[in-house]
Amino acid sequence: MRALLACVLLCFSLASFADIHEELYETAGWTEQRANFADALTAAQQRYQETLPPAVFQALVTNSNRRFASHAIDQRALRALRENLQEPQPALAFFQSPLGRKIVSAEVLAARREQLARHSGGLPRMDAGSNRQLLIRHLAHAIPASEAGAEVSLALAGVAADSLSQMMPGLLGGGQAQSLLGTQRQRMIEQIDADLDNTLLYVYRDLSDAELEQFLQFAQSDAGQAYYQAALQALRAGLAVGMSSSDLQPQQGI
Repeated sequence: MRALLACVLLCFSLASFADIHEELYETAGWTEQRANFADALTAAQQRYQETLPPAVFQALVTNSNRRFASHAIDQRALRALRENLQEPQPALAFFQSPLGRKIVSAEVLAARREQLARHSGGLPRMDAGSNRQLLIRHLAHAIPASEAGAEVSLALAGVAADSLSQMMPGLLGGGQAQSLLGTQRQRMIEQIDADLDNTLLYVYRDLSDAELEQFLQFAQSDAGQAYYQAALQALRAGLAVGMSSSDLQPQQGI
């Protein structure tokens, strides 16, 4: 009986541990940001429709709908989050706090379709005191915002390159299209870095200096660094950055 009870308790413990990652995924806004990405993908498809031949455009739509299906993104991202974040509880506790929820709301709002359209010509310049500027500068070093932005850009560009390579395999075959995109990662990071402080000032404009300092303390902590590094890996996996269509396998249950 003791052995059976221990086995049952262990199973419940393992199930709870697995659920923490999924709860963190929801609480930290991943599902909402995935919806924001879907809107950005639709906008990108519409832009390509005006410039690509019909056959190439249809290949792009087919590939992107397969690559970026909501369930497939969630499966890949959650799997990577589980693999790369051994202790999810500290991050979950932070994002469940009032400050954490405020941060997630600000991030989700900033990436919505109407917000991106409103600021398509650039974000307004944000005025900030020296203390707030210093907090933002430290935050820019603590969270991989530039790297995440580059991954999203590479994902959107990658599906177009992948579709083109399918139509003209002799031109961009053997994964060459994805390799070429990979060489652009650092350039994209540098471009985002150039205005990152103003971007963060805008995104977190409703946080007080005291709240920004609390956010920074979490981001710089061991738990925060572990979460953000795992989150970057999860983002890359979820969006299948660097993977060709032939690399994508049917996803199983999470």
